[in-house]
Amino acid sequence: MSDIPAFILGCLCAFGGTMGYLRTGSVPSIAAGLTVGALYNYGGYRIRHNQAYGVETALLASLILAGSSFPRALKTQKPLPIGLSVLAAYGLFYYGAQWSRGGGGGGGR
Repeated sequence: MSDIPAFILGCLCAFGGTMGYLRTGSVPSIAAGLTVGALYNYGGYRIRHNQAYGVETALLASLILAGSSFPRALKTQKPLPIGLSVLAAYGLFYYGAQWSRGGGGGGGR
C-alpha cells in the first residue's frame, strides 16, 4: 500500500504545477510540478510492481520538493509554499521511515 501515497503526491504536484502555470504563466511552476510529480509516480509504479528503488525514488521526490518549498515557506509565510512543505514533510517522514526499515528493496537488487 505504500504506492498509494506516492501516486497521490505525484498527482497533487503535477496538478499544482499546472494550476500555477495557468494562473500566472509560470514555466518554472509547471516544469517543477510535472517533474516532481513524475518522480513520485515513477516511485509509486516501482513500489507497486515490487521493483528496486521505488521507495528511494519517492524519497528523492520528497527531498526535491522540500528543498524548494521549505525556504519559500519560511521566507514568505504564504499558504502555497506552506502547503507544499507539508506535503514534502509527509513524504519525507513516510518514505524515510520505510527506507530506514529496509522497505526500499524490491526485485532486482
